Amino acid sequence: MSEYRAISIARTGGVATVRMKPLRVSMNLVPYAEIHHEMGRALSELRLDDDIRIVVLTGEEDGEFLVPPPTDNYRSGSQNGRLGSPRGEWERFTGIIRAHQAVAEMEKVVISKVNGDAMGFGQSLMFNSDLVVAREDAKICDMHLALGETMPTHGNEPVGPHYSLVPGDGALSFVSQFMSPPKVKEYFFLSEEYTGAELAATGMINTAVPLAELDAAVDDLIARLLRRSADVLAFTKRVLNRRVVTDMNATLDPAVAYQLFDFRRQ
Repeated sequence: MSEYRAISIARTGGVATVRMKPLRVSMNLVPYAEIHHEMGRALSELRLDDDIRIVVLTGEEDGEFLVPPPTDNYRSGSQNGRLGSPRGEWERFTGIIRAHQAVAEMEKVVISKVNGDAMGFGQSLMFNSDLVVAREDAKICDMHLALGETMPTHGNEPVGPHYSLVPGDGALSFVSQFMSPPKVKEYFFLSEEYTGAELAATGMINTAVPLAELDAAVDDLIARLLRRSADVLAFTKRVLNRRVVTDMNATLDPAVAYQLFDFRRQ
């Protein structure tokens, strides 16, 4: 496996746990938060690792699954010179596409263990996962159309300046599978926020529990999955995910392209 800076991977008993560093931390370690590229690479490699049967996605710190930090990059124009560079926005957005393709297509169960707020790329990864267990007070939303209004629960500073972007990191491809057309438009147009408990009550995620019970809930789920036949579970996921993959192939690339267009307008 490759070495990573924005994430870490631990393997034990057929389970790979991918821990995502808070973006406010990883942006200081990796230029322009290359977690998108690293997630695409890591998930693609885990798909090919036959010793792994289950992949768990979680945040490195309780309080944040994955949340974009406050940044002026959206309006500063500083990323414009990176749009055509293999080490710039191109790398980030191809990473987004590869990460979602790997989650949807891999012959392993992907569990999102949402130990804190999930916004932007974080909530996209969550909604693309096969199973979701969240802390009940985690805040989940797509903040792109309401940058400057949305604040993670662990801080008082809004995500981004007042600016709107097309949601380009995957949520447009997945959230519509869980909500009615009017509700999904409300979710994106208004950056409507939900807690883990609210999503669980509507059946949009599997369960929500207090933080103190999160580890046990996920461990129980893993133990039950490992009792299933690996090949039968793999092919069952592939059949169930044909609609997911079809929708993703139709919408993920255009959403990414529109967000890149937004950046070029600056």
